[in-house]
Amino acid sequence: MAISGHLKRAKEKNRRNAYVLACHLGLFFNILRPELIRFLLYVGETSVSLSLEKSLELYEQMYLMRRFEESAAQSYTERKIGGFLHLYIGQEAVATGVIAATEEKDYVVTSYRDHAHYLAKGGTAREGMAELFGKEGGCSGGRGGSMHFFDAEKRFMGGWGIVGAHVPLAAGIGFAAKYKNDGTVAVCFLGEGAVSIGPFHEGMCLAALWKLPVVFVVENNRYAMGTPIHRTMSTEDVSTRALAYPMARATVDGCDLDESYEQARIAVKRAREQSLPTLLEYKTYRYRGHSMADPAKYRTKDELEEWKRRDPLNLLKTKLTAKGVEESVFKQIEDKVEAEVVDCKEFAEQSPEPAAETLADFVYI
Repeated sequence: MAISGHLKRAKEKNRRNAYVLACHLGLFFNILRPELIRFLLYVGETSVSLSLEKSLELYEQMYLMRRFEESAAQSYTERKIGGFLHLYIGQEAVATGVIAATEEKDYVVTSYRDHAHYLAKGGTAREGMAELFGKEGGCSGGRGGSMHFFDAEKRFMGGWGIVGAHVPLAAGIGFAAKYKNDGTVAVCFLGEGAVSIGPFHEGMCLAALWKLPVVFVVENNRYAMGTPIHRTMSTEDVSTRALAYPMARATVDGCDLDESYEQARIAVKRAREQSLPTLLEYKTYRYRGHSMADPAKYRTKDELEEWKRRDPLNLLKTKLTAKGVEESVFKQIEDKVEAEVVDCKEFAEQSPEPAAETLADFVYI
């Protein structure tokens, strides 16, 4: 009887051990499979460097983003801009590098911190500033303001104000591109604060399930409004979110324009040629608060200064200087941008207000 009971307990223990082993193996291969895919997708991929001419063009674009927003911040303090104003200062290498890797026919959709993405997609400083001023000459006719830049002709499908809500929209754009088989790619920018929101998972799930040509770009600037990432995620590696679906992923230095461009180029190529989605996490930092109303007291001055030492414009300028670009070239670019920023502010100030009789236009009643 004792021997029989011992054998019974031993068999039960073996069954439990086998079950635990099976669970561990299943978990291991579930994680290994997308990581193996991730590795194989990069095997044989030849790196493509930006030309000197293109790098200088992108430096000008980044400098315009910086000065455009600094001018907007000044106008906000002068009460020429109402509502919210979310600045992108410090993150310029992300939007610039990623959108440089796309084609004109590709779509871009982003969250409410959208000024730089609009400029990178071909939007003008004039129409951008006029939109901030709420004027008729703005890219959204003065109806969108800071959070809702839009230009369908340039395939810039907006700034969206609700956190994470635009991710399924990007999946829908990718679905339309695949359905029409027109070779276009959808690029979706979002902050790390959106990766724990329901619509983020819905969009990612559908993109992986239907193999949609979408590149999800998480701009991890470490703070969701004023909440640090360690209070909202158990890991600071946001790219691990890709493992659940699964899809290819990469973590990128968001201060380095060359790396920003290269990783985006690979992901966009994968989307266009194989109709496969990718999650890219860009480690970056915003120098200003969440919005102009945020004094950013949740972080230290030392932390801010540490990130400023890796300023994306300064990093790019240092690289280009090492390649032989003289200071006079940078001076010429910067003077051109300064004149453009002055011009766009004058344009915004002189543009008319939207006519009162158009108040209800584009409104569902």
